[in-house]
Amino acid sequence: MVRKITKTNPNITQLIGNLKKKSNSEEAAIWKDVAKRLERSTRRKAQVNLSTINRYSSEDDTVLIPGKVLGSGEINHKVQVVALSFSKSAQEKIENAGGECLNIGTAMEQNPKGSNIKILE
Repeated sequence: MVRKITKTNPNITQLIGNLKKKSNSEEAAIWKDVAKRLERSTRRKAQVNLSTINRYSSEDDTVLIPGKVLGSGEINHKVQVVALSFSKSAQEKIENAGGECLNIGTAMEQNPKGSNIKILE
């Protein structure tokens, strides 16, 4: 028997709905993919350290994390990070490296087609 997982946080359920609408209106499959990743159970939600972002991104990339960015490790180049949430230390380190921290809703409005975005988990 498969149980449907329902999210109790109204902000996340609204974000998932907005992502699906934007995916259909803009024909951008990336937003539907992100919505599916956010629908997962909390235990399976992505938690990515800065060291991973540093390893798999290059200067001026846009990286999307469908979960939380954690501050373990260093980042030594400017990168735009889009995520559901950031730890305080991760946000400080990204901004000190010249990068930018955005939430998923803002990134969806700025880049409706979702072009040039890498998804990391």
